[in-house]
Amino acid sequence: MAISTLRKFQKRGICLGLILIASMAVVAAGPATSTPPVKVVTTSTSQEHRLILFHTHTGESLDIVYRRGDEYIPDALAQLNDFLRDHRTGDVHQYDPRVFDLLSDLTAAVGKPGAEIDIICGYRTPWSNEYLRTHGHGVAQHSLHMQAMAIDIRIPGVKTSELRDAALALHRGGVGYYAASDFVHVDVGRVRRW
Repeated sequence: MAISTLRKFQKRGICLGLILIASMAVVAAGPATSTPPVKVVTTSTSQEHRLILFHTHTGESLDIVYRRGDEYIPDALAQLNDFLRDHRTGDVHQYDPRVFDLLSDLTAAVGKPGAEIDIICGYRTPWSNEYLRTHGHGVAQHSLHMQAMAIDIRIPGVKTSELRDAALALHRGGVGYYAASDFVHVDVGRVRRW
């Protein structure tokens, strides 16, 4: 029985070998019809939008990609909201992401794309806004900071007058110039200046 089993495997081995050789010949010859090869494209056309921020009141820094192409990154937006929280109360508010696009475009407009931006003030609660307003800080009663649509900034190495001019040229919202305090207010509300 062992000899007959061995002969069966030998016959099968020869048959399997012939099938394998025939299969290789078919593959080498190619398909019977001419179909173009499938091309796999692995390059990404999505541009990354990054912000590098330093908060002057908390001492915190953040380097983050917040958008790829036209898609905002939810986790990055949440980190930005936390970073821009009211530093007096700790309250966090969801920022209008157009503010982040404006900041990114401003760094490019002053010839320093990807530069670190100093944050003077981000989100303000109504309490913080009223506190500043009543203590002579020149704060508007209905400031867009309370809606997380405004931010006060400077860019190290860039004159705030130059930053103001770049923001005005973008026509993307309000621009306030505070030369004595060395910062610029930008927002995504209606276009205006002071």
